[in-house]
Amino acid sequence: MDAARETTILLVRHGETVDNARQIMQGQTQGELNERGREQARQVAERLAEDPVDVIIASDLRRAIQTAEIIAAPHGLPVVTTPLLRERDWGGFTGRYIPELRGEVWPDDIESEEALLTRARQLLLHITATYPGKRVVAVGHGIINKAILAVYAQCPMREVQRMMNAEVRVLTTSAERAASAAVTAAMTATAAGMAASAEGTSATAAAAVASAE
Repeated sequence: MDAARETTILLVRHGETVDNARQIMQGQTQGELNERGREQARQVAERLAEDPVDVIIASDLRRAIQTAEIIAAPHGLPVVTTPLLRERDWGGFTGRYIPELRGEVWPDDIESEEALLTRARQLLLHITATYPGKRVVAVGHGIINKAILAVYAQCPMREVQRMMNAEVRVLTTSAERAASAAVTAAMTATAAGMAASAEGTSATAAAAVASAE
């Protein structure tokens, strides 16, 4: 593997928002950082200020853009947005109080895990193909970041530890490795989807909603 072609991705979850603090399911609503979230983003910016960063990308939702802009400021870089980094679409659960969702049956309009993993695969392939050999900060959300980490590690999403607000995890990969991981993740997602269909879709959603947003 040519190390010069490997892309380093600094995967970040956005800072705390008003609705995070209220335990509201944000999904693909815009969201707004609260003061704690802005301070969390400033702390990440300070930690990364002296590190080489070539590109900063973010979900096109406001809470991720706000976080990315704070991180980008010391580097004088623009923020490139992509819908691939958007949070999971929580459909009918969007706007609901999260503790009330445990035990509820999931509505049919929630974005499926397979669709979420597909977006994660597309994102990793896009970043590694577009920015080979670069250091890329990517600011996303709780569940899409979990999907990205699952594709990267070639494991089920349930095995990925939840990212906290403004947490940073480092991924080093290449276009070739990302493509290989994408194939493996697609096979894993298909098998998981078949198992879920066989078991039915009751939603004891505790694990999923606990790491949302």
